[in-house]
Amino acid sequence: MFDLSWSHILIVLIVALVVVGPKDLPKLMRMVGGWVAKAKAMAGEFRKSFDEMARQSELDELRQEIESLRNQRPLADVANDLHQSILPSDDPPKPSSELTGSTPQEAVALASEPPAP
Repeated sequence: MFDLSWSHILIVLIVALVVVGPKDLPKLMRMVGGWVAKAKAMAGEFRKSFDEMARQSELDELRQEIESLRNQRPLADVANDLHQSILPSDDPPKPSSELTGSTPQEAVALASEPPAP
């Protein structure tokens, strides 16, 4: 913020010593130190509140995004799609071979018969 070199600081201290005097210089330095401490505290508080507002804004955006996703496709639709893709449909598949017994025992019996000439 301020670009002060040691020579600048020395000049400021000499001017303060001449203007204020050696007797009141410690009081002045303590008062300036208090002002600097207050300024740092206010800057820290400002930064903290600014960060909190930014965090709250991000949370609000995330909440809106979640709500829009919920409104676009409810969870029940996703569950139904998943259910449809995992479980077979109610219609049994059509057999492609001649083994068309209604029970597994009949299918085995049909398979063990010799083929017709």
